[in-house]
Amino acid sequence: MNKLAAAILVFGALSVATAADLSEYRTFQFGMDLSTVARQAGMNPSEAKVIHSRPALMQELAWRPKPLGASADTEPVKEVVFSFYNGELYRIAASYDRYETEGMTADDLTEAISATYGISTKPAAPAGILPPSYGDQEKVLAQWQDSQYGFNLVQASYGPEFKLVGVLKRLVEPVQSANIEAARLDNKEAPQREAERLTKENDTERLRLEQARLVNKPKFRP
Repeated sequence: MNKLAAAILVFGALSVATAADLSEYRTFQFGMDLSTVARQAGMNPSEAKVIHSRPALMQELAWRPKPLGASADTEPVKEVVFSFYNGELYRIAASYDRYETEGMTADDLTEAISATYGISTKPAAPAGILPPSYGDQEKVLAQWQDSQYGFNLVQASYGPEFKLVGVLKRLVEPVQSANIEAARLDNKEAPQREAERLTKENDTERLRLEQARLVNKPKFRP
């Protein structure tokens, strides 16, 4: 091997190593708190939606990125959903605009994403490292992983839309356990919540009728 070829190989290896930083998506770092993510996205933390409040606080913040400045470049990402476990960013799901990716193949997207995250691998199983996502069936097309983080390029079963989903691996199991426990608590507390809802509705209706009576009784003439 001559010196030029060796230099090219070394440069290529360094480029891949540099590109393969999986700890962030754009400027958003896994492990960030909600306030920091919201600030970087130009949003208010109060815009986050609470998914579960116990046994752990699970929140989501949906962000719609826009092209920067007066650039004519379009934004291929339709929406990014940031998911938090007890205030810590553990999951990032970027959904691509179907019109901005129209005609592109999975290989096209994989190639483009690999420029940032390095060489991809094919999943051994469709589930990959993705935690359940509210019942959606998604096919994993390509993966980028290291010991701490993982990104999956997925495609929804109901259409041609693609999504890039990244996770902080150390929180995948705690999140799954918290979701299971939250569902158990929801089912256990459902009868009580329903009874409270009906009581509140009845109280509201009774108050409305009492106020209507106060207005209508004095002016009623047979």
